Amino acid sequence: MNVEEINNLREALQVSPDNVPLRKYLADLLMKQGQFADAEQEYKKALKLAHNDNQLKVGLANAFLEQGKISVGLVLTEEILSQDRPPARAWLTYAKLQYAQAQYLDAKDAYEKALLVDPNLADAYWESQLNVKLSESGQGNGPEKIKLSHYGEEEDEQDGYAGIDVERPKETFEQVGGMEKIKEEIRLKIIHPLAHPEIYKAYGKKIGGGILLYGPPGCGKTHLARATAGEIKTNFISVGISEVLDMYIGQSEQNLHALFEQARDYKPCVLFFDEVDALGASRTDMRHSAGRQLINQFLAEMDGIDATNEGVLILAATNAPWHLDPAFRRPGRFDRIIFVPPPDEPARESILQIMLKDKPTEPIDYKQLAKQTPDFSGADLKALVDIAVEEKLTEAMKRGTAVPLTTKDLLAAAKKHKPTTKEWFTTAKNYAIFSNESGQYDDILKYMNLKK
Repeated sequence: MNVEEINNLREALQVSPDNVPLRKYLADLLMKQGQFADAEQEYKKALKLAHNDNQLKVGLANAFLEQGKISVGLVLTEEILSQDRPPARAWLTYAKLQYAQAQYLDAKDAYEKALLVDPNLADAYWESQLNVKLSESGQGNGPEKIKLSHYGEEEDEQDGYAGIDVERPKETFEQVGGMEKIKEEIRLKIIHPLAHPEIYKAYGKKIGGGILLYGPPGCGKTHLARATAGEIKTNFISVGISEVLDMYIGQSEQNLHALFEQARDYKPCVLFFDEVDALGASRTDMRHSAGRQLINQFLAEMDGIDATNEGVLILAATNAPWHLDPAFRRPGRFDRIIFVPPPDEPARESILQIMLKDKPTEPIDYKQLAKQTPDFSGADLKALVDIAVEEKLTEAMKRGTAVPLTTKDLLAAAKKHKPTTKEWFTTAKNYAIFSNESGQYDDILKYMNLKK
């Protein structure tokens, strides 16, 4: 690890600028050399190419930590930890960020979670420092958790905000198991207006608007949004929080405006916001004006104050609709709010058939599998299949040939995996019972058999 090696890597990246592993390797070397600002830039460049790479995100969070950029580091690690099965290193980084802002109880909690996932991450020296601080501070309850997530991407110096890729998804509703009622609502709001624009215009109905999908994580909200764009063979822009949030004042609003402008340029276009509650959290819960300004910008863009949104179809997904600012639910914005529940038995059958379509199998009893997997989300079903495949791979390697999956294999895998939706419904039930004045959570109560 010397200057010459780093220079050689930089030269290699000039020849192959889109090589993510090479750029990550350079960033890791820069971290070890103590060149944290340079490492930050390399992690950001790599993340522009691989938006969902958690290893890169953890590396970037550590670069922020080493430079004392604690707030933006916390925002980034909160986003990673909100995902299913976050990496252990993310918990360790989060612990050190909390330590840096003297929140020692939260640091201890995060450190324990890191060791629970990976005991090899134990840091005896840092742990002793933490224990000293805990005994000195006498802290009570930890701080309120940060609600925003992720970080701002580096702005392109030559071109300004460069936007993100516009896709043409190949998925259609055929690849989405079940959800027939939800598909029909989307057809009415999005597909039919594009197929019959003259009829809608005759009634003064605009082609566009917004649909908010909400429900437990892993139930196919993002997959459904992509399939919607594929169904109508139109452009699709998927917006992660990283494409919007920025540490510099005013930049997040500019990023959001640029994304809407990009969608308008490529219309008809489906503009999809994942985890929209992180961008549109209730303004009454915010302490800082920056977050409120971003929400005001979002609302202005949806209203099309400065430019028409005709032909721009806005889809958004959230696991926590109760955190979304009420202004988003007014007519003309997200005027259709659709509950996406865990798949029912026929849907689970369909999903499993799709997942096992290209895998070696004996005749599978899909009805029995569906019956034995109540409350399983689409993500849970994928985990079930992965468990069964991993078990079968061991046998296949011993035999030297592929061994087909059986119903028995899949049922055994189902017993090893617990559905992840139950925790969500515990939280949702409280909101549906006690904060449901407008009836917006009636679908949750109906699903849980709590509505008379």
